[in-house]
Amino acid sequence: MTSAELTTAPTPSALRIPGPATPYQGDIARYWDGEARPVNLRLGDVDGLYHHHYGIGEVDTAALGDPDDRESEKKLIAELHRLESAQTDVLLGHLGDIGSGDTLVDAGCGRGGSMVMAHQRFGCSVEGVTLSAKQADFANERAAELGIDDRVRATVCNMLSTPFATGSAAASWNNESSMYVDLDDLFAEHSRVLKAGGRYVTITGCWNPRYGQPSKWVSQINAHFECNIHSRREYLRAMADNRLVPQAVIDLTPDTLPYWELRATSSLVTGIEDAFINSYRDGSFQYVLIAADRV
Repeated sequence: MTSAELTTAPTPSALRIPGPATPYQGDIARYWDGEARPVNLRLGDVDGLYHHHYGIGEVDTAALGDPDDRESEKKLIAELHRLESAQTDVLLGHLGDIGSGDTLVDAGCGRGGSMVMAHQRFGCSVEGVTLSAKQADFANERAAELGIDDRVRATVCNMLSTPFATGSAAASWNNESSMYVDLDDLFAEHSRVLKAGGRYVTITGCWNPRYGQPSKWVSQINAHFECNIHSRREYLRAMADNRLVPQAVIDLTPDTLPYWELRATSSLVTGIEDAFINSYRDGSFQYVLIAADRV
C-alpha cells in the first residue's frame, strides 16, 4: 500500500487538516509552534535526524574524550544524539516484519527523525501526524532534502482523528507523545487504523502505580511540558479495551538514566533534568516500552 492510498488527501495543500478539536490541543499546538529551546536542533544537527524524545543505552565514555578538550562539548552532544537514535532503533525493532510496500503511522511525529529512520530501515512509507504546523513543515522539508518526500510525510492533524483509512497501516507508534491525549481515544484510533495483526508500539514515561500517586517530580514534568503523564496501569487497561494485546512490556528506566545523567552535565540543560533523574531513581517514574498486536 502506498502513502497516497493511505491518506484521504493527495495534494500538499490538502494536508493541513482543520485546527485542533479542543482548547487544550490548541494550547499544545501553540506550545510546539513556539518552542525555541535549542536542545532538539543542536542534537539533530549532528547527522540530520531531528528527534523529540530521549535516549537509552550505556554512555560511550571513550567517545567523550578528555573533558579539557575544546571539542568535548561537541562530542558530548554527539553522544547524547547517538543515544536518542538508539532509542528509536529499539522502538523500530519491535514493529515486526515490515515490508517496503507497507505504510507506518507515527502519531506525534515531531520533526520527523523517527519517520526517516523507519523508512531507511524498512524502505516503507511513513505517515506522521502532529498538531504543530512548524514541526510538520520542518519534517517535510527534511524529507524533501533527503529525496524521500514521496515516501515520508507529516500531516497537521489531531492524532485522535486521523485521515487514514481503516485497517490501512501495518504498524504504528507513539514515541513520547501519548501523554498529551486521552488513552482510550488514542488507542481506539490506532486500533482503527491498524490492519488485523498489525503492531502498535509506544515508548513513554509513566508514573508507577506502586508509588501510590504521581510524585512531585512527575508533577514538575507535567507542568514543564504542559502534559498529563499516565500510569503504566492506564496504558494496559486502555489497550485491552481497544483490541490491542500487549506482546512485550519492557522497563527501560535503567537504560535511560545514563542519558539524563550525561545531559545534566551539558550546555543543553533546560531545568527539568533533576526531575527526571530523581523520579527514575526513587521509582516513582518509569520509562517503558509496550508492544501490542491488533486483534
